[in-house]
Amino acid sequence: MNCESVRKQFPLYLYGELSFEDEETVAGHLDDCAGCREQLEREKRMQSALDGARVTPSADLLERCRLELPRTIRDAGAVPGGRAGWLRRLLSPGIPSPGWLRPLGAVALLAVGFFAARYTAPGTGGPTAAPESVATRVRYVEPAGPGKVRIVFDETRQRELSGSVDDGPVRQMLQAAMQNPVDPGLRAESLDLLKGRSESRDVRAALLLALENDPNDGVRLKALEGLRPYSAAPETRRALSRVLLADDNPGIRSMAINLLVESNSTDVVETLQELLQTEKNGYIRNRTQQALEDMNASVETF
Repeated sequence: MNCESVRKQFPLYLYGELSFEDEETVAGHLDDCAGCREQLEREKRMQSALDGARVTPSADLLERCRLELPRTIRDAGAVPGGRAGWLRRLLSPGIPSPGWLRPLGAVALLAVGFFAARYTAPGTGGPTAAPESVATRVRYVEPAGPGKVRIVFDETRQRELSGSVDDGPVRQMLQAAMQNPVDPGLRAESLDLLKGRSESRDVRAALLLALENDPNDGVRLKALEGLRPYSAAPETRRALSRVLLADDNPGIRSMAINLLVESNSTDVVETLQELLQTEKNGYIRNRTQQALEDMNASVETF
């Protein structure tokens, strides 16, 4: 490897993402190249500065990110591999990924560490943070002069936050867990804890996102249950209409149509007419036709 190719590997090298052979090659080059050793030290200092950064994102920025994330994951899922396929492949252990994706994974881990540190910082009252535990993995050892040794290792720090679901940091952590792309059980548990707080606007927004975007049927059903008290709200009815036409689970569509027609509002006539042209489930077809008749609406679209 020349200096340019070695320096391109530094982010992966520092995050322990290189194969053993590539790591050996980089380490061997560093032994002989003072310039690259200096560049590596600068890279380390930059990462340390990032680790120490404390930035409080605005509420608007967080809301926009929450709204965009499911859509981005859904769009990425259009390629082979299914919904959110690229993200699953990026985060799944043992599955090869292109080299350029690995720094992205490292940045994602850095971001997770930042938010965890922010929300588990000790304070007075409210949620409390348990002492952190550290898991260490030694990756490389070598002699470093008389009586000395150089050890390269990774540390994974785990922290714990406890408190009421109504505490701001706890609720924000639960909302973040609801968007975990690789663990449907974690999403379902988090949603189960939050769905009783649907009177809160931010919780309702999270439930609506889960209802329309989560790939797991059970999670979407829980979101639908949490939104039941607000089924008459305009944003909920719009989401229910989209679910009714797009969701592939007949149980979810059945619940959606029941909630939509309970108010006997004519704003769903067009959706019900469109549904009747494509729906294969007998119960949903009968429910749709009955609702249209109750509203004195045609069963045909014009």
